[in-house]
Formats: sequence, structure tokens, C-alpha cells
Amino acid sequence: MNTLVKEIIAKRLLELRGNKSRQEVAHAVGISVSALQMYENAQRIPRDPIKIRLANYYGISVQELFYTFTSNNSSDYFTA
Repeated sequence: MNTLVKEIIAKRLLELRGNKSRQEVAHAVGISVSALQMYENAQRIPRDPIKIRLANYYGISVQELFYTFTSNNSSDYFTA
């Protein structure tokens, strides 16, 4: 996965976490705080089972969270 896509996913994860602590989200999802930090810092992309748990936690689809990216023009999008 290219760096730009990792950065978009990282930003999305940070935005979804909002005011919740990393510890709170990591515990709820069943991952380590350091793993969540790596995802939010664009250092790693979670494996599929973790993608599913994160999407479920945030109440959105895996597709929306990890694979659909929009540009500034809302009619343009691409999938990774």
C-alpha cells in the first residue's frame, strides 16, 4: 500500500477516535496501544481481522474506513 493511502487511513483513524484515548480504543478493539499508534501514524496497516474490528467499533464499513478515498471534489473517488 502506498504512503499516501497509509496517511489517509491514519488521518481517518485519528479523526474517528476523536477525544477517546488510544488506550480506550485499543482495549475495546482488542489490540495493543502501540499497534493502534502505528496505524494512526501511518507506519502500518492493520490485518483484515483488525480492520473488521475497527470498522465495527466506529460503526462504519471496512470499505468506507480502509478502501474508499475521496478527493476535494466529492464526485471523485478511488479505491485502494
